[in-house]
Amino acid sequence: MAFPTSRPRRLRATAALRHLVRETSLSPGDLILPLFFHAALDTPRPVSTMPGVFQLPVKAAAQTAKEAARHGLGAVILFGLPRTKDARGSSALDADGPVPRAVAEMKSAAPELVVITDVCVDEYTDHGHCGILRKRRDGSMEVDNDATLEVLAEMALVHARAGADVTAPSDMMDGRVGRMRRALDESGFESTSILSYAVKYASSFYGPFREAADCAPKFGDRAGYQMDPANTREALREARLDEEEGADMLMVKPALPYLDVIRAVRADTTLPLFAYNVSGEYAMLKAAAAAGMIDYGRAVLEVLVSIRRAGADGILTYHAIEAAEALGA
Repeated sequence: MAFPTSRPRRLRATAALRHLVRETSLSPGDLILPLFFHAALDTPRPVSTMPGVFQLPVKAAAQTAKEAARHGLGAVILFGLPRTKDARGSSALDADGPVPRAVAEMKSAAPELVVITDVCVDEYTDHGHCGILRKRRDGSMEVDNDATLEVLAEMALVHARAGADVTAPSDMMDGRVGRMRRALDESGFESTSILSYAVKYASSFYGPFREAADCAPKFGDRAGYQMDPANTREALREARLDEEEGADMLMVKPALPYLDVIRAVRADTTLPLFAYNVSGEYAMLKAAAAAGMIDYGRAVLEVLVSIRRAGADGILTYHAIEAAEALGA
């Protein structure tokens, strides 16, 4: 029926009506807070490119877990900054490293909180790449995919032994989900889940994260193993392969420039799907708000709802605490 009989504005007349017919929901339980634990810190250190984000000492883990639980967040995901780095990322396998210690503290303080750990060696290598390097015939260096798988599998075991609920490989090595699944199962951790960064693009939006995690590559870039931003069909292939290898959940990263990819992957899988609202996306809103260009609180919720609307079941976001407070948690 045409106007004047049909008036869509009727359902926008009041806040209660708008809430009643709202198609996409957003709650604190949909949000996952990324955290950076630094083995050498005694007090929090602010990340200059990410206002409100800090590198944390491990002794802050318990209180941080309680805060996340109090706000009703769905989970936290942990990244580690070690005391020392080498070419192989050996400190990633240290059971007394910042992530295993923080996991144990968080699970003790808030047992019901879901704790996810990032599984990648870029924070632990002195060259900043996501795996073990080898020399090409022309003398240049590249990441050795298959050699890196063994390190990732052992890293996942270290985190599982510490009590991690979920391990999340972010390296984009081929075959890493299957290798991790086998290692976990053979060691009695068949209940430990894998959240695969299945679709991770070689994005310009990771800049602030590389300060937070101290993991900028010392040479070259990561385009040889992360995905080309122009590709969507490749995203579907990556997601299917990880699902076949045993991933329990999938992720698309970044979120905002790839809402179409989130939608495409959502339509192609029945697994839970997450999206990472990455550091550059966070920093843009902070910068725009500082310049008086936007209403920061409204913009945050609009961004997060857009990611949910695209098809993400959950969102990794540095806005998690702020958003939870805005949502009344």
